[in-house]
Amino acid sequence: MVVDVVMPKLGESIVEATIIEWNVAVGDTTQRDATILEISTDKVDSEIPSPASGTVLEILFEPNATVEVGAVIARIGTEGEVPGKEVAGAPAEDRPKADAQPPSTAGPGAGSQPTVVPQPERQPQPPAPPTSRANGRFYSPLVRAIAKKERLALDELGRIAGSGRQGRVTKTDLLAYLEARGKVAPLTAAGEPQATPVPGRGVGLVDEVVPMSRVRQRIAQHMRQSLDTSAHVYSVADCDMSRAVEARARHGDAFRQREGFKLTYTPMIAYATIKAIREFPLTNASIKGADIIMKRNINLGIAVALPDDSLIVPVMQRTEELNFLGVARSMSDLAQRARDGQLKPDEAVGSTFTITNFGVFGSIIGLPIINQPNVAILGVGAIKKEPVVMETAMGDSIVIRSMMMLSLGHDHRLVDGAYGARFLQRIIHYLETLDWA
Repeated sequence: MVVDVVMPKLGESIVEATIIEWNVAVGDTTQRDATILEISTDKVDSEIPSPASGTVLEILFEPNATVEVGAVIARIGTEGEVPGKEVAGAPAEDRPKADAQPPSTAGPGAGSQPTVVPQPERQPQPPAPPTSRANGRFYSPLVRAIAKKERLALDELGRIAGSGRQGRVTKTDLLAYLEARGKVAPLTAAGEPQATPVPGRGVGLVDEVVPMSRVRQRIAQHMRQSLDTSAHVYSVADCDMSRAVEARARHGDAFRQREGFKLTYTPMIAYATIKAIREFPLTNASIKGADIIMKRNINLGIAVALPDDSLIVPVMQRTEELNFLGVARSMSDLAQRARDGQLKPDEAVGSTFTITNFGVFGSIIGLPIINQPNVAILGVGAIKKEPVVMETAMGDSIVIRSMMMLSLGHDHRLVDGAYGARFLQRIIHYLETLDWA
């Protein structure tokens, strides 16, 4: 019996995936549910289990191939099937053909011997593509390309400490190693290669051409598509976060001991945003042609920066059903698994509203691009102590408050300026008045 291994459907919006590496080769035996390959979508990487126990008969696609969901990518034989035997259900042209019998000529008499027809010489096979696994470690196509360009031996590559998933060596790890040992030009403060002498041409810059990763290509396409699709408009406002800062200082230690993770401001901002979305449902909608799709659930996307400097947006589903603690727990879990490369593909799709917190990197304000098909995105700036004029019974006074700037990007095709401004002020109202105890 032959079992087809098909490219699985990993999410409603995912129609294809790229094969990163095979953990098996033709002729290997595997067990049901054992990982036989790793694939990459435009969102996350995933390990694919074997659908059956048996022998790998065929591998139909090489690493780096992009394959549509549902396509057969390998075949596994059970009950004694071995590589080279006819594959049940395969097209006739794909099946191994029976050996042709050489013709013979019988001479006069019973003792005549057949004439032996010489067989054609075996054609040399093309060399196998470079392996993605060496020294017991996996190396991405980009890492292997850089290592080959820099003439880095496999044993030296194997000594580099990796910061990626399961200790993998990332592009950043490799470039840092090469720079430290003088293999590539060091970078200037602006991030450009320093000038190095070029024989016969004076002093010039050595440019490096590095292919974009698949994820970076999809991010670029997604951002460009968003700018081409949505009529971006922005509102910006100050928010007094003093109440939240005091609550975090007062309850932070007890919260961490009880929950096992730190209390941060991002779940507070998310919870206030969810409450405001309930009152301004257009910010949670989407546009399809001339129709407005009013979303039943609030699926909140939270942008997370990854160790390799790329970006992913895990999605908290049905957040309208969660209290503040539920939001904090869900956000902590998704963010940690995103950084560890453990997200499931369905956990990075389906957002109806997105929050991006560039304030954690010190930025005061930013104007983020809308995450399609959302119609709005909230940008969160850094919290800083500032002098603020406040009205009191004794007149105006200058006080020190913990202030934060919020920016709301919205699609003017659906969300007008007044509606977006009122929505932003409602988020601020909840952040300034909710009891975070």
